[in-house]
Amino acid sequence: MNDKPEQPTGSNRREFLSGKAVRQEIEQAGERLADEMIDEKTIPETSETVRLATRAMACEFSVIMNPSQNRRQVISASDALDCIHEIETSLTVYRETSELLELNRKAQSESVKVGADLFALLKQSLEIAQETEGAFTPTVRALNQLWRQCKSQSIPPEPQAVKRAVQESNYRDVYMDSETQSIRFEQAGLGFDLSGIGKGYALDCAAEHLKDEGIEDFLFHGGHSSILVQGNHTECEGWPVGIRHPLFQQKRLATLMLNNCGYSSSGSGVQFFRHQGKKYGHLFDPRTGWSVSHMLSVAVIAPTAAIADALSTAFYVMSIDQAKAYCKQHPEVSTILIPQPAHGTRLEPICIGISKEEIYWEE
Repeated sequence: MNDKPEQPTGSNRREFLSGKAVRQEIEQAGERLADEMIDEKTIPETSETVRLATRAMACEFSVIMNPSQNRRQVISASDALDCIHEIETSLTVYRETSELLELNRKAQSESVKVGADLFALLKQSLEIAQETEGAFTPTVRALNQLWRQCKSQSIPPEPQAVKRAVQESNYRDVYMDSETQSIRFEQAGLGFDLSGIGKGYALDCAAEHLKDEGIEDFLFHGGHSSILVQGNHTECEGWPVGIRHPLFQQKRLATLMLNNCGYSSSGSGVQFFRHQGKKYGHLFDPRTGWSVSHMLSVAVIAPTAAIADALSTAFYVMSIDQAKAYCKQHPEVSTILIPQPAHGTRLEPICIGISKEEIYWEE
């Protein structure tokens, strides 16, 4: 899909979309869809789409729909994008207006009552942390701060600093009272950081708005790595989503046909730094505090974008056997694991729960 100039947000975008720009959003056949466009010679052909975009959570969010004569569809999509900004305001740890930031500040000294939506999200995050035995952890504020600082200086952290940050990131030190919807931390330095699930959660909420407005077919993505699809793209059975090659970011490795599900990918092919010849990726194991290197990339398909988001992070740091065991216990979840190949050998992707009819590999 050809890039478009960033569109105004809020009421300005609503006025913008009510005029000529609606027609200008019609994309021509053969252009790229979401991450990368499919190859028409090998998988079902694509047709025209309508695309709206905004910037939030340090990335671009886009909603892609089939063309319609109903102008209300575009207005509804614009409102869905506004939902993303509202969620960012609540979940970010970088704005004073954030409900999550307020929780992190107060919960070490007192029980803090939070809104129903945030309480439900934090409860789900902790449940996934327990299911993955901490491979996904939503209380990694201390570790994220440590590694963010080290990345800016291109030096790895000191072992003692990592050990201390791991102790301050233990999800088991969160006490949640469902009756009062209040939360308390039982460890000094503890704090939530929802960067591993926030984009997926935002997509789920925005998609609910679209469905409430009667829009049945769409693809919603945040930064290309988090995706939610509903219904079908024109005559396709689902929506085509491209998977980038983990070693050659400009190339496509495969295309997945997705339908009514969330999708997320994780990898350190772009965000990393080197120190004394060693590569340190931005994804670390919350249980050890150190970045991992046994996996090149992971893609996860799950019932919601939030679950897919969290599990793509978890599977990246888990062993292959652990990821297989999780999918066996949760058949609604499927994944593509791409381990680091031995020197001089080819990539050997491992598909779990994905049929041959759902994926189209490049030559």
